[in-house]
Amino acid sequence: MSVHLAGGGWDAPDPGLIYRGFVDEAAERALRAGRRLPRISVLLVAEDADGAVAVTQKLRAALAAAGRAEPVFHTIDEGQKFTSVVLSEIDGVLVAGGLTPAYLEAVSPIAGEIRLLVSDGLPYLGFSAGAAIAADRAVIGGWRIGGIPVVHENAGEDLDEVTVAEGLALVDLAIDVHAAQWGTLGRLIAATEAGLVEGGVAIDENTVLIVGEGVLRVEGTGSVWRITEGDDAVQVSTLGA
Repeated sequence: MSVHLAGGGWDAPDPGLIYRGFVDEAAERALRAGRRLPRISVLLVAEDADGAVAVTQKLRAALAAAGRAEPVFHTIDEGQKFTSVVLSEIDGVLVAGGLTPAYLEAVSPIAGEIRLLVSDGLPYLGFSAGAAIAADRAVIGGWRIGGIPVVHENAGEDLDEVTVAEGLALVDLAIDVHAAQWGTLGRLIAATEAGLVEGGVAIDENTVLIVGEGVLRVEGTGSVWRITEGDDAVQVSTLGA
C-alpha cells in the first residue's frame, strides 16, 4: 500500500485520476476484510459551513469518478480535533485541504494511530494540506524567511515566517503543494537553502506523487518538483506525470 500526496486543484480533465490508485488500494484492503466496498474515512477541517459543503461535494464526485467506494465524511471546525472513531473499520484515509496549521492541530491526537495503520498497509491520500502534513518535517505555511518574502503572502496559511513542524512522518521528505499555481516551489527552495528542511518535493495541482515500497510514481496533469541539497547550491529537477 502507498502514501498518495496530491497537490490540490479541482479542474482536472479527469476528476478521478489522482484518486484512482488510492481507491484501488483501498478496495484491495476491503476485500481482505470481507467488505464489498472500501470504507474511506475523509477528514475535513472546515473554515466555514458553505466551504465545507462545497469541498464535500467535490471530493464525493472525485471519489465516485475514481471507483466504487463508501466515503465516510468527518467534518470539524478549525480549532477542533479528530478522535480515534474516524479510524474505525476503514480501508483508507483521505485528509483533505484547507488551512494547513489547522489540519496539523486537528490530527495531532490521532497521529500515532495513523502512522501505525499506514505502516500496516492502510492507504493514505493527502490533498493539499493533507499532503503537506504527511511529512516528517512539515512545511505548514509562512511567506517570509528572516523577514524576506519567498512566496506571495496569500500562500502563507495565515503565518508570517515560514514554519516547519513535526508532521505525521508518513514520508521522510518535506512537501509543498500548489507548486506551479501558487509559486510555492520558491518557498521550498528557500526553506532548503535556509536549512529549515533537507530538501523535499513541491507538487503541482491536479497531480499526485505516489510513494510505495521503493517506488515513486507521478499521476495527473502536472509535475512534481524535487529539491535537493547540492555541494554548493540547491538543485531542482522534475518528476513528470
